[in-house]
Amino acid sequence: MAYDFIDSVGNDVDVVSDSENIKKLLKIPYSKSHVSMAVHRIGRTLLLDELDIQELFMRSSQTGDWTWLKEFYQRLIDQKWQRKKKSKEHWYQKAILSKFLYYSINGDGAAQPVPSATEQQESSSSDQTNDSDEASWPAPFEMPSSVSEDPSASSQGSEPLEPSYIVGHVASAPKEQNLTPLFNDGENSQGLKNDFVRNILWTFEDIHMLVGSNMPIFGGGRYPAVSLRLRDNNKPINVLTGIDYWLDNLICNVPELVMCFHVNGIVQKYEMIKTEEIPNLENSNFSTKVIKDIAQNILSFLKSNCTKEGHTYWLFKASGSDIVKLYDLTTLCEETEDKYQNPFTMPVAILLYKVACNMMMKKNQNKKHYGTVRTLLLNCVKLLDKSRHPQIIASANYMLSELFQLDEPKKEESSESPLNENSDESYSEEEEEMPDSDENGSYSTSSDPSDDSKAVAIIKSVGELSVPEKYKSIHQIRPSCAFPVCHDTEERCRLVLSYVLEGLKSVDSSIKKESDLPAADPNTPIPLKYEDESTRGGPEGLEKQMALFLDKMGSLQKGNYSSQSGMIPGSWQHKMKLQLILKSSKAYYVLSDAAMSLQKYGRALRYIKLALQSHDTYCCLCTNMLSEVLLFLSQYLTLCGDIQLMLAQNASNRAAHLEEFNYQTKEDQEILHSLHRESSCQGFAWATDLSTDLESQLSVSCKCYEAANEILQFSDLKSQNPEHYVQVLKRMGNVRNEIGVFYMNQAAALQSERLVNKTVSTAEQQLWKKSFSCFEKGIHNFESIDDATNAALLLCNTGRLMRICAQAHCGAGDEFKREFSPEEGLYYNKAVDYYLKALRSLGTRDIHPAVWDSVNWELSTTYFTMATLQQDYAPLSRKAQEQIEKEVSEAMMKSLKYCDVDLASARQPLCQYRAATIHHRLASMYHSCLRNQVGDEQLRKQHRVLADLHYSKAGKLFQLLKDAPCELLRVQLERVAFAEFQMTSQNSNVGKLKTLSGALDIMVRTKHAFQLIRKELVEEFEQPKSEETLPAADSSPSLNREEVTKLLSIFESRLSFLLLQSIKLLSSTRKKTSSNLDEDVVLKTNKQIYSQLLRATANKNASLLERVDLLIHLLDQLARGGGGSSAVVQ
Repeated sequence: MAYDFIDSVGNDVDVVSDSENIKKLLKIPYSKSHVSMAVHRIGRTLLLDELDIQELFMRSSQTGDWTWLKEFYQRLIDQKWQRKKKSKEHWYQKAILSKFLYYSINGDGAAQPVPSATEQQESSSSDQTNDSDEASWPAPFEMPSSVSEDPSASSQGSEPLEPSYIVGHVASAPKEQNLTPLFNDGENSQGLKNDFVRNILWTFEDIHMLVGSNMPIFGGGRYPAVSLRLRDNNKPINVLTGIDYWLDNLICNVPELVMCFHVNGIVQKYEMIKTEEIPNLENSNFSTKVIKDIAQNILSFLKSNCTKEGHTYWLFKASGSDIVKLYDLTTLCEETEDKYQNPFTMPVAILLYKVACNMMMKKNQNKKHYGTVRTLLLNCVKLLDKSRHPQIIASANYMLSELFQLDEPKKEESSESPLNENSDESYSEEEEEMPDSDENGSYSTSSDPSDDSKAVAIIKSVGELSVPEKYKSIHQIRPSCAFPVCHDTEERCRLVLSYVLEGLKSVDSSIKKESDLPAADPNTPIPLKYEDESTRGGPEGLEKQMALFLDKMGSLQKGNYSSQSGMIPGSWQHKMKLQLILKSSKAYYVLSDAAMSLQKYGRALRYIKLALQSHDTYCCLCTNMLSEVLLFLSQYLTLCGDIQLMLAQNASNRAAHLEEFNYQTKEDQEILHSLHRESSCQGFAWATDLSTDLESQLSVSCKCYEAANEILQFSDLKSQNPEHYVQVLKRMGNVRNEIGVFYMNQAAALQSERLVNKTVSTAEQQLWKKSFSCFEKGIHNFESIDDATNAALLLCNTGRLMRICAQAHCGAGDEFKREFSPEEGLYYNKAVDYYLKALRSLGTRDIHPAVWDSVNWELSTTYFTMATLQQDYAPLSRKAQEQIEKEVSEAMMKSLKYCDVDLASARQPLCQYRAATIHHRLASMYHSCLRNQVGDEQLRKQHRVLADLHYSKAGKLFQLLKDAPCELLRVQLERVAFAEFQMTSQNSNVGKLKTLSGALDIMVRTKHAFQLIRKELVEEFEQPKSEETLPAADSSPSLNREEVTKLLSIFESRLSFLLLQSIKLLSSTRKKTSSNLDEDVVLKTNKQIYSQLLRATANKNASLLERVDLLIHLLDQLARGGGGSSAVVQ
């Protein structure tokens, strides 16, 4: 029955039994006869079977199955047992009943028997007519709709449910890999067969029972369903008979009982009695409430004491005794030599397995039942002998591993976790058993110690069963059935791998060695695995593609797709091992991913190596490759690529990574040993080697991504898994960028080692080509997935490569005769093109402001470098001066265009310095043109205006910077020199005086630069000597004492010259014209400053700080005295 109605076992039903056993239990307080029953617990369900001791002992003399129980029975209960023969009266009553039923069915005008449960549907209405289309009494057993989804399974069927290994809805098991049923019909129920006419789901009070009944039910006309009983008219009905009749009618939901009274087989009369009137019959009075109390007490007693799933308990009451005892036969059996001698072991183990299978297969199953499933499977494995039942053990271990979902993040378990709701349903033997007792102490042992020491529990008097709630169910909720809370991913995966290993061991132990196999028959042809190409379907095409792919990767093994251990394809071992290996590969993948997130890259590489070895073995064994399995391989290779890349970037910690990589647990070694039985596991060895060479690590990482991408392409997984495809291409683009940068840096290093005048070496050119190729492929990867930002970054790096190529060509030739070469111009223009492409790729700054700003800066730098080189190393042999000046001016203005000085960012000071330098260089260039140019006055005027404009802008920008005082000083000195140059072309004293005043005003405004220099010098002086020896990380130009001294000397000489010229001009104008008070003050001030300056410059021992202090003081005086107030020349 349990096999047939597997949906109800372990979950919805309290008791599964024969109606005769139920009646026998409920009559215990009224009856003196013996009771002997076997009790098994499956989840929250108790299975009750009659245990006919007499029959068993008779059989044991032939089979030797129950010798240990026979010895125990003779020792403790009945030393001289004898088989009791049934009386003649018993056989007479049986014969007369048989004839009575025969004539009741087949005689004239006999009642029509109600169809059996297989032919009718359950009905809740008692007054329906007995039409052929409508249901009639009794109600057959029917599965609740919430339990069974298949309507064909609702009514009693002769075919039991068939379990299969693979649970279809579990994500980690491919549906196409569902294996054949574990048991065929012959061994399905281990020789047990459901012979009941009807199976009824009966609720008695709050007890739900699945009961098998053979009671004949008749019906017709006004009486749709009645039970028929034959009674001897001379014998009154007693209580036991009344309870029998009442319970039979209740169980089968029959409203009336027909009593046929006879004397020596001659019918005397018929009497119709309603079911509810049976307890009140004369001589047969009994209380229905007492019967209900008995039922509840017995159920509570059994549930409290039959706590171990898979154990066989024996409920025994001797004939005429008031004491009921419960023994644990499994424990008694384990004390014998062969603990597997208990014949109940195998059927119970298979039932445990089937119930677990059924729970796993329900699509609407909540994960809160996983704790129950796990307990059922663990108990099943515990019951079975590994050597005798490898198939069930392997399957159970696989299902245990399936309970742990590896592809889902583990949620934190709270104290209210629903996984613990069903904890009272079944218990594991792992925990210590609590002593069973209730508040009344009614489970205490009796006075006979030799007998009771073996009993689990005792009912001292059957009268106690009639006391309401005497035996309360005291089995508290215990955590043994709760699903284990795994605190981290590694713990979860390790549990999965432990079950996988046990499963693999079972499979491997069952595979016969070659020496055990029978010799081949020379007359029987050996079937070869060749097939006609036209018959091959879609999935098989994947195998061919896979073989080509492995061959391309250099990992195809000879003799692939065959097991080395001699497993037969299609056998249960073959199918089970495939699933276990796939599960192990996924567990190792998850472990590797977890180690990766913890930055344990050596450990991550070890785990991904094991994952790939498992997958390689799977490919060797699999005869029908699934696209889902190929997706796993693509994911494994992607992760392997990530790990190799991270190892390349963390070369400093290589020793620790190597140590983690070489470590291996015993469990991993045993799993690997099982894999090696089938394959060499070297298919992906190239991907998992821990190299010490940076280049090879990067190239292996790239090859992993390429392989992952190729799998997605040929198996058409690209469209099904767009997110994974995008990730693979993104990673491939990234690693190609890394390799490109690696080759570019190597080329730059070679360039720096090369002597200045040597030409570009072939090695450098090869590195450029490799780098350029990687960048180009990377850009293509990013563009194919519309990743504009990363494509822009790679275009930017390509631009940088072009600049390195340009710099390499600048070294060729003599430094003194050096000119800006056409090759340099070509490469710099290529760099500009790539930077402009990067900007076009981004479109606007809003896409990615940081990248946009970076590309703009690089573009500005390229134009600036190109302009600077053209200015410093003018190619006069190829171009005219005017053309060069024009090109320089254009490049400088473009550099300014891409240099945003107003944008507030970390790069703003750099942009300001760059812009100031550009203005300074342009001003110097126009100043130089003005000096060297003769003729065109219009052009000279234009150059004068431009020089003045750029000097002014450069000065303003340098004043904004706090760390460029020398540059500011140099610009102001050049402006003074520009004023002096203008003065030479002037003839009138007034004009000269005006220009001089403007130059002195410029001198006054250099005070800011001297203050910055003074601040730096004071800080340098105040620093402790120990710190002075350390190189300053952010050393600014003001710390360059040599440059400061040089500029200071020039400044002093130019100030001295200007003051002298001013004094001369003011003195001469004073003689010619009437005296002017303002001019007199200026003249007097200038003379004082000039004398102080002459005295200071004459003192050669003055320190730099003293000289700077004096100049600041003199410039203050000059500003107050109005030396530069008469005119200001911008």
